[in-house]
Amino acid sequence: MARLATSDGAQPHIVPVVFCEFGGALYIPIDGKRKSGRPLKRVANIERNPAVSLLIDEYHDDWSRLRWLRIDGDAEIVVTTPELAAALTAKYPQYQRVQVGASAIRIVHRKLQTWTA
Repeated sequence: MARLATSDGAQPHIVPVVFCEFGGALYIPIDGKRKSGRPLKRVANIERNPAVSLLIDEYHDDWSRLRWLRIDGDAEIVVTTPELAAALTAKYPQYQRVQVGASAIRIVHRKLQTWTA
């Protein structure tokens, strides 16, 4: 499970996301799943403030197996290349039925922090 945190400078905004590592960066698709119809808050926040955090965690009923990774970095909106679309589809077969989307969020990490039980 992964969650992307962005901020407009005043209020944090966090959403669950899918992602893949590709070419030394992390990518989050802005895909064809149904949205609210309004411009995405995460995109507006990144355009205003590129500092983001991505939290990837693994939950288990056995709490001795809990762990997470937080990636702090800088994000930008980029065009989804055919190679990136293929990488996302390889990781998430659901993209054979849902459009990957024409754009994606690219995150270059500045800091990594991990925790394990």
